[in-house]
Amino acid sequence: MSFTLLPAVDVADGQAVRLVQGAAGTETSYGDPLEAALTWQRAGAEWVHLVDLDAAFGRGSNRELLAEVTAKLDVQVELSGGIRDDTSLEAALATGCARVNLGTAALENPEWADRVVAEYGDRVAVGLDVRITEQGHRLAARGWTKDGGDLWEVLARLDAAGCRRYVVTDVSKDGTLQGPNTELLRQVCERTDAAVIASGGVSSVDDLVALSKLAPAGLEGSIVGKALYAQNFTLEEALAAVR
Repeated sequence: MSFTLLPAVDVADGQAVRLVQGAAGTETSYGDPLEAALTWQRAGAEWVHLVDLDAAFGRGSNRELLAEVTAKLDVQVELSGGIRDDTSLEAALATGCARVNLGTAALENPEWADRVVAEYGDRVAVGLDVRITEQGHRLAARGWTKDGGDLWEVLARLDAAGCRRYVVTDVSKDGTLQGPNTELLRQVCERTDAAVIASGGVSSVDDLVALSKLAPAGLEGSIVGKALYAQNFTLEEALAAVR
């Protein structure tokens, strides 16, 4: 079973940035998004995870820039951020990206999301951003500022609608370089037959090797962000380790 790495390019105000635990105001800038994406392409990436943070936070859009970046890449693109209705979905798909990632809309507009995952199949993934609390596994919506319901209830609903793929993030791990939550990912893989992609917390090549061992359970790959930008390892090293 192969394991795919998706280096991330998060875009805010026209710049490639990284956040800590998804919080607005924690951005560290890394320059031109196209150059960042081309760097990962040259290093051997087969996918790039491209995020419009301004659209995700409801404070603007980098739609034209992301369409330009997608058009100039030769690798497959997963596009995320602010896709909440037919208009934004169609605009995202029109960029030529391989698939889009739904976030808040999958929680706040379940009828629309269920229709979209059924209609578009493999071109739509759903992001499940998880906070583990005393109340259980809760989903985070609206740029992680609102409660989005119980993880397992939402997972069951989306499975019934025919969702093909989930991008699962432990919010407490994202951007912290503290290692991924492999137990959460294992539990999600056990509860669904859909493919699962890990996101958040990767700090080392060892973390990626540990994640790749979950491939037989259904973990298809991992998004990698801050660890690459912080130069904890190179993408070439990471790709070699999980092959």
